[in-house]
Amino acid sequence: MPSPNRRTRLALGLLAGALVLSGCTGGGGGGGDRAGHPDRPDPDLPLRARAVAATDALLADYDAVLAGPGAAQADRLRTFRADLVAHRTALASGLPSPGDSASPGGSTPPSAGASPGGTPPSASSTPPSPGGSPGTRPTGGAVNSVAALAAAERQTAGARLADLDAASPALAKLLAAVSASDALHAAALGDSGPITVPAPAPSAAATPTGPSASGSPAPLPSASTTALQSALAAEHAAVYGYGVVGAWLPVGPQRQDGYASYAVHQAERDEWQRLLGSAGATPTAAAPGYRLPFPVTSAATAGQLAAHIETQLTGVYAGLVAATTGPLRQSAATALRDTALRATHWGADLSALPGLPDQPAAKG
Repeated sequence: MPSPNRRTRLALGLLAGALVLSGCTGGGGGGGDRAGHPDRPDPDLPLRARAVAATDALLADYDAVLAGPGAAQADRLRTFRADLVAHRTALASGLPSPGDSASPGGSTPPSAGASPGGTPPSASSTPPSPGGSPGTRPTGGAVNSVAALAAAERQTAGARLADLDAASPALAKLLAAVSASDALHAAALGDSGPITVPAPAPSAAATPTGPSASGSPAPLPSASTTALQSALAAEHAAVYGYGVVGAWLPVGPQRQDGYASYAVHQAERDEWQRLLGSAGATPTAAAPGYRLPFPVTSAATAGQLAAHIETQLTGVYAGLVAATTGPLRQSAATALRDTALRATHWGADLSALPGLPDQPAAKG
């Protein structure tokens, strides 16, 4: 990474601005994309029902571990369980209330040990049987240890993304944020294995990201192009910012972590440039200079800058999830998860829904 000279430290003028991207849609709202068509069945409802059922299964797992082998980590487990309650509240938005006999459009409410808008299940609840359908986690037997709970979180993080392309922009962004949170829990509990996404249900269409059949570039939709250009601009700023981070970190593991993050952001920048170019767009160029959001004068403040960069990028990639479809949406969700993991590595305290505006505190 380049060492920051005096001009770099004084003229890093656009870092904070380049990393701010307003999402294309809200984070936890219900109703899919049915504006002007209130009588049309909401295609998000079955996806939300599956996601709520998976969350209820995790809540039951947490309760079982807290009642037994998880006592030594009770505070951490309760914190993660509170995140799950926040996930459930957001995911259940728009699902039928307990008194409804059927959901709008004829969908059947999920049976998940609790009503979609009600109290999460306790350890005595019977977890739903995922059955292997998209959007539900793979079955893995009883959860009777912290290690098994971590594995369940990791499996669920992948299962969340099976329905990603079938979801509306708002729900896709929410599913990606919940998946990232699940992955954070798994890593914190000791399971940093690969996140595997089950085969998704068939999708109507995917965002083109390469040459068309005629050999000419296939254009991206305008919203996708705008969000991808914003992600590229943010990665330009991140690469520049990590140049400062690396110069202040001491030789050893910390600096190696800085170099690794720097290389990841270079690769992301190059990938977004490639995709934009292959779609016939002119990639956003790096700015001549960027301003740090606060002075960096030590290894401690360098770590804070790294955490700030990654935290801001979670919002950028949540917006990219909402603005895209197909493989590009999956790539954006992966980027959201990875930048959330790096943010916590550098000491950031992320919310229950990384990349989304703070939600009202949930009770449970």
